[in-house]
Amino acid sequence: MFRLDRSDRDPVPPAPTPAAPARPQSTRLAILIPFGIVTLLWGATWIVIADQLAVVPASWSVTYRFVAAGLTMLVWALIRGERFDFDARGWGFAIALAISQFCINYNFVYRAEEHITSGLVAVLFALLIVPNAILGRAFLGQRLGRQLLAGSGIAIAGVALLFVHEARIDPSGFNEALIGIGCTMVALLGASIANILQATQTARAYPMVAMLAVAMLIGAAIDGALAWTTAGPPVVELRIGYIAGILYLGVLATAFAFKLYFGIIRVIGPVKAAYSSVLIPVIAMLFSTAFEGYRWTPLALGGGLLTLIGLVVALRARRPAR
Repeated sequence: MFRLDRSDRDPVPPAPTPAAPARPQSTRLAILIPFGIVTLLWGATWIVIADQLAVVPASWSVTYRFVAAGLTMLVWALIRGERFDFDARGWGFAIALAISQFCINYNFVYRAEEHITSGLVAVLFALLIVPNAILGRAFLGQRLGRQLLAGSGIAIAGVALLFVHEARIDPSGFNEALIGIGCTMVALLGASIANILQATQTARAYPMVAMLAVAMLIGAAIDGALAWTTAGPPVVELRIGYIAGILYLGVLATAFAFKLYFGIIRVIGPVKAAYSSVLIPVIAMLFSTAFEGYRWTPLALGGGLLTLIGLVVALRARRPAR
């Protein structure tokens, strides 16, 4: 009987080595670059918004902003050849996005800045990660890994230090501070609902630019109706700084930035995307240093560093299985 020598036999394949874990989507340049652009654009908005509140009622400034943003997105969608023939579900989604993001969120942000400093509103808005995490868990079934939770804790600690510093240098009256904080919390809820909407399968079923154009224009119409009801006929300030601010807020900080931001949400989810709101207060404080004479103390510097560390930890977290 012919026998195979051990050396003639088919070699035993080596045991498969475990596959290297996939690199987190949130650390790829395709995410980090738009993430950075959005953060810089929105970091400057707080100073610009504060300048918009001198003469024109807040609701009218919000209305003008989204008229500019909606028309910009409309032209962009037409250039891209995107279709606007939404079905009933699409129109419902556009209305929900308009009310949550472009009405509730911004009307209450602008009103908050009438009662507390823009820097404090920016610091408070960094807490967007909290409702995003809660609503993402409730409606999207997203589980939070330990590294993401650890990063959240570090970042929130940094935001808390910035909050304490801001409160010390601007000890506003208790009632004014309470109203401003309450308005910011309502704005946070509106923004978080919009973030969750953008992470659903419904959002992916429609062209993004066309959907945003429709939602912004619907939002502008609702904002205008609210403004006329609460503040009377339109008020326009022809100051160059005001008009430039409307164009910056409408075209760059809204039309361009939201296209990038909602694209980020669709890739890495609303929780990680909300970390732009953790970094934005630091950027806002840097702009305040340059244009408003903001002074950095050891407390503020420590808060800024903790915020950055928490951001890095959270962005490197891998999304756990659902």
